[in-house]
Amino acid sequence: MSVTHDLEIKTMKAIIQRVTKASVTVGEDQISSIGRGLCVLLGISVEDTQKDVDYMVRKILNLRLFEDENGRAWSRSVMDKELEVLCVSQFTLQCILKGNKPDYHSAMPAELSQPFYNNMLEQMRETYKPELIKDGQFGAMMQVHIQNDGPVTIQLESPAAPTDPKLLSKQEKQQQRKEKTRSKGPSESSREKAALRSKADPSASSGAEGDVSSEREP
Repeated sequence: MSVTHDLEIKTMKAIIQRVTKASVTVGEDQISSIGRGLCVLLGISVEDTQKDVDYMVRKILNLRLFEDENGRAWSRSVMDKELEVLCVSQFTLQCILKGNKPDYHSAMPAELSQPFYNNMLEQMRETYKPELIKDGQFGAMMQVHIQNDGPVTIQLESPAAPTDPKLLSKQEKQQQRKEKTRSKGPSESSREKAALRSKADPSASSGAEGDVSSEREP
């Protein structure tokens, strides 16, 4: 099991839902709410970097999940329509099951993921309109109320990070063996065949085209 976890490719994950409204409540207090727009549940992995942030921000804000002014579906993004976005940090998206028990070792630890998540929110606000980017309460036990519109739900992952070094080394060695086989295999085979022909018929070693053609003539 530990080997499987070591080789697991870890990426940032998001569940993006088109909503008519959504809100976050902590205890008895509603701390955030939006009207029509997107509700984004975001899971940050231990291997995420700024490249993952750049990719996810670009995708979330530009996904064409809305209709245009003529009612044509899948034509406009949340930015095109000037709608709201509610982001909620959700480390459980990084779950790996051990039997029936969830394991969260792939999730970035809270002391690192909070500033990382805040940086992503800030980038979304800089890219779009800051007043239209809303947030939950990081680390709190939240009740997230989502009224899905459609329903429309998109699962998004950032591009895979570089593979585990051990697996990468293994893949490189396999690729090197393939390249060696391609480069020397045919030439060695040709030399061996030529040597066998030479032993069987010394006159064939000249390789003269006239000789070959005359041998094939009836």
